[in-house]
Amino acid sequence: MNIRKLKRVFVAMSGGVDSSVAAFLLAKNKKYEVIGCFIKGYNIDGCQGADAEDARRVAGFLKIPFYVIDLEKEYKKLVVDYMINGYKKGITPNPDVMCNKEIKFGLFLEKALGMGADYIATGHYVRLASPALSLYIAKDLNKDQSYFLWTLTQEQLKHCLFPIGDYLKSEVREIAKKAGLSTAEKKDSQGICFLGMVKFKDFLKQYLSIKKGDVLSVDGKKIGEHDGVWFYTIGQRHIGIMNYESGIIGRRETKPLYIIKKNVKKNILIVAEGENNQALYKKEIKLANVNFINSKESKEVGLPYRCPTSQILVRVRYRQPLIKARIMNNESRIKDSPIIHNSKFIIQFDAPVKFIAPGQSAVFYGKNGEMLGGGIII
Repeated sequence: MNIRKLKRVFVAMSGGVDSSVAAFLLAKNKKYEVIGCFIKGYNIDGCQGADAEDARRVAGFLKIPFYVIDLEKEYKKLVVDYMINGYKKGITPNPDVMCNKEIKFGLFLEKALGMGADYIATGHYVRLASPALSLYIAKDLNKDQSYFLWTLTQEQLKHCLFPIGDYLKSEVREIAKKAGLSTAEKKDSQGICFLGMVKFKDFLKQYLSIKKGDVLSVDGKKIGEHDGVWFYTIGQRHIGIMNYESGIIGRRETKPLYIIKKNVKKNILIVAEGENNQALYKKEIKLANVNFINSKESKEVGLPYRCPTSQILVRVRYRQPLIKARIMNNESRIKDSPIIHNSKFIIQFDAPVKFIAPGQSAVFYGKNGEMLGGGIII
């Protein structure tokens, strides 16, 4: 009977330095049989081909097998169409969260396991603790990507490795340089990955038509027009109109305007004046599609057992500082009510928070940096 001694790892290699170093570190570890994979997704400016070649080149240098996993159709349906439909409804969806949920840790994991993998690995900056299978903020706080991974489950995490979570970005680049990896100096990708150099609004215009509508001040006065509410997000400043209500001296705008509300049915944007306007802030938000990384429950608080009280830390935007808050079940708020994972929850902040956009993710953490889970802001 032939028993495989090495654990087989399929590494998602994007062609960047982070996933290249992840593959390198695993290839050095004699416990693993490493296989490089490039996930072919949806891409509209052609840059994906060059990234695939960069990944292939690194795999060849490391002397590991390399495959291209074609998930283009699935990516278009599950990530791109999800995002377009979200904007059409007037919300601000997060495609990176959905890519991780449906593609990398969904279909790619499923295909890898079907091909005999024990694990998949990615170049995400996040730490995974065993045997509890808990996710923690990365060592590099400026690069931490736990915010995008709140949908992961215990079943997925038992097949996951995150080799660079305990390294700073500078250390990752130094490892790549010393190892002679061709991606050592490659710049990090910016913005939404499948767009490349294409501007986001130009992309949306292919699917959502321009429809002129009114821009109103908080007291209901019309102060301009916009191209359609679906092209804008809560907290956005540059919307193509001048703040003439406050008066202009020469070419200088006296105070900036920020979007605070969108009325999709009436195609109206409501804006507030000044970055510290109280209309920009919220003290409470509701969540849907809530997921807790560790699903064991405590009936006493109606929350995961790793959160002994309802006090948590929350992040409602990527790289935003953690904010003190309380979380509670909004279904009943009854002490002994069980968790229903897709039920709605309420988060109450200790202090008001500004620029909260429906459709984005609210991710919660414990004081020790453990990511407890997250949900979609509604």
